[in-house]
Amino acid sequence: MFSIAQRFGVSLQALINANPQITNPSEIFPCDVLCVPCEPQCRMPASCPPGFRCRYTVQPGDTMFSIAQRFGVSLQALINANPQITNPSEIFPCDVLCVPCREECREPKHCPKGFPDRYTVQPGDTMFSIARRFGVSLQALIDANPHITDPTEIFPCDVLCVPRHHRGEEVSAHEGEELVPPQEADAE
Repeated sequence: MFSIAQRFGVSLQALINANPQITNPSEIFPCDVLCVPCEPQCRMPASCPPGFRCRYTVQPGDTMFSIAQRFGVSLQALINANPQITNPSEIFPCDVLCVPCREECREPKHCPKGFPDRYTVQPGDTMFSIARRFGVSLQALIDANPHITDPTEIFPCDVLCVPRHHRGEEVSAHEGEELVPPQEADAE
């Protein structure tokens, strides 16, 4: 019944409730006739948290994982931003999710001494991976970026203050100039 519920965009519980003649929802047979509720029960967030101020309507074939990838956030961050989805494995067309907005990129007003350059977060980056990349402690990177209120949730397009030195070498950027992610710079 789960795949039928997904196909019609209704919750499994709604499909079970509409079919009391089915005594075991795990066992349906080709001759069984099911009633499918006409209108799916769309779930909408009451409000969206910082960093996830835009809304996205789930489309057929979407999963929480594919939506997280599309918007460049971790699956866990997307789940945390959408408490109205009680089972992340069960989303339906017409459900509305809170997702990051491109225009909601967080940027520092100024960078502290020792962290004069700026780095734009890329998909897959974490504060830990960026700290390692630039050869600083995680705590030093967090302290240099107070505009990031939750360091476990950074998003592509967020801008961080980073040190001038990259792996012990001088970075070829002028103070305040944005740096290209090292993997892109190495590819050129």
